[in-house]
Amino acid sequence: MTYNIEKKSIPGYMMYVNGGLAGMMATCIVQPLDLVKTRMQLSASTGEFKSSFDCILKTLKKEGILAFYNGLSAGLMRQATYTTGRMGFYQMENEAYRKQFNESPTVFASMGMGILAGAVGAMFGNPAEVALIRMMADNRLPPEERRNYKNVGHAFARIVKDEGVTALWRGCMPTMGRAMIVNMVQLASYSQLKNAFSQYFSGLSLHISAAMMSGLLTTIASMPLDMAKTRIQQQKSGEYKGTMDVLIKVSKNEGIPALWKGFTPYLCRLGPHTVFAFIFLEQLTKAYKRFVLGDDSGSTI
Repeated sequence: MTYNIEKKSIPGYMMYVNGGLAGMMATCIVQPLDLVKTRMQLSASTGEFKSSFDCILKTLKKEGILAFYNGLSAGLMRQATYTTGRMGFYQMENEAYRKQFNESPTVFASMGMGILAGAVGAMFGNPAEVALIRMMADNRLPPEERRNYKNVGHAFARIVKDEGVTALWRGCMPTMGRAMIVNMVQLASYSQLKNAFSQYFSGLSLHISAAMMSGLLTTIASMPLDMAKTRIQQQKSGEYKGTMDVLIKVSKNEGIPALWKGFTPYLCRLGPHTVFAFIFLEQLTKAYKRFVLGDDSGSTI
């Protein structure tokens, strides 16, 4: 007599937990590059930094090595909200698709799922995004203009007190737009590139090559929206009315290439973050399956 034993699946809430943890672990590694990218974007109109390398040297000289981790608490909070939402939601979409159609998602299905996952994650992660941008940029402001947030909790309290609750969702539309494009390109291209490169690479080299190419495509597509989001969330005087207003004014006053200011550190951050996030997510999922569910079949994200 043959018994069909149905394998246990990972609970929905654990998909969110693992996704958030993977993002937070990756952020601890790439936080310095995120700081350089943000400062490069904010200095596009002032010419404070000539290049990403110049930004690194000046920050190191004036503020010390620990300055590269300014805003880390907000960065971790962002991952705990944004990445938890997007990665958890995407995994649930992916699993639902496989159960419904008994096959892996197509490219267009993956793109659609990525768009939805990005929108969900951005809605939850925007308050931490606002705090993160401000904390990373604070030290480059004149002393009288600095906000001097001590940590992400203090930032939230000050923003609500001084500007109102709605200020936590300032720049939410460009954040959502960026997140939808990032996830559409990143999540859909990663699996396709991995399949395409599998005949040339294997193991860790396969993950790195696919993630870096995915990061390049995602950077090119999302950089202008990321720059618009950064400027809207950092502004004090209401200089910009919305995403299109930022894009038009920057293109007119600073030139079209300014839309991709900070491209190098953004690419260097996004590529490694993609690599580490997916590797950590895969290992966390594999560990949960093995030690909690008793399943040694491995993990496929």
